[in-house]
Amino acid sequence: MRVIITGGTGLIGSALAKNLVADGHEVISLSRNPAQQTFPQGVRGVARDSKTAAGWGHLADGADAIVNLAGAPIAGTGLFPSRWTDERKRRIRQSRIDAGTAVTQAVAAATHKPKVVIQSSGIDYYGNVPGDQIITETSPNGRGFLADVTVDWENSTAGVETMGVRRVIIRTGIVLSLESGALPITILPFKFFAGGPLGSGEQWWPWIHLDDEVRAIRYLLENESAAGPYNLCTPNPLKNKAFAQTIGKVMNRPAFFPTPAFALKLGLGEIAAIVLDGRRAMPQKLQNEGFDFKFPTAEPALRDLLQK
Repeated sequence: MRVIITGGTGLIGSALAKNLVADGHEVISLSRNPAQQTFPQGVRGVARDSKTAAGWGHLADGADAIVNLAGAPIAGTGLFPSRWTDERKRRIRQSRIDAGTAVTQAVAAATHKPKVVIQSSGIDYYGNVPGDQIITETSPNGRGFLADVTVDWENSTAGVETMGVRRVIIRTGIVLSLESGALPITILPFKFFAGGPLGSGEQWWPWIHLDDEVRAIRYLLENESAAGPYNLCTPNPLKNKAFAQTIGKVMNRPAFFPTPAFALKLGLGEIAAIVLDGRRAMPQKLQNEGFDFKFPTAEPALRDLLQK
């Protein structure tokens, strides 16, 4: 396959590119500043315009797939989340819409159109859903900043379906990796024997190991019957309190020092919703289709990452 990845230098994009190249596929990774990036061996870096298909759109002609992962980081680029100012929120939303618009332009101009577009999204699509209600791909979207952003993100490439291109939407949960994402900051208090639940600890955390994220995307790329939204998260989500207890068990650290919700909101502002909101999301479509998770439960997943 020839696969184009927008946002190919991020956590998921880099891991996916490396995986595809290892299996002999051609990978083109789009980046706004490819000269300043380090790409996995065998991956071709190409500059992309942040708003249009200028400079790279011709590569879509004859490509097998486009995986659209591009978008400004929700939590910022440092270890600790950055507050959501009005300008940051605008950039988070607009960067996703612009990337989707560029992908749609590239597909429209291609004589030989890609077979599939994988459109990134997030489990935040469903909003904050307190309680134990099970959320599947047929559940309605929620409200709030992140839910509204994911709706717009998903809609940004909807036009490729009218061109006869198969489109898959990946609503990704909390990706477990030590490279970036939620896990490095989550385990930091445990290193100082001060770990514990965030807020009430009753919020459900739909997580997925990075290896399974990549495996699921590969499955959706290659399974020609796959279409529409898919929840990319483990079939065994945990409440935040249980997740913290599992981290403590794996790291041999206590897990009973809670961080109050008011302290998180005071320190982080609105972005605290990333860890305080929850929903009991399940990968119903992947399960129905027989997808086999490598790390379906939290303890083996965390041991794989924290005890290497």
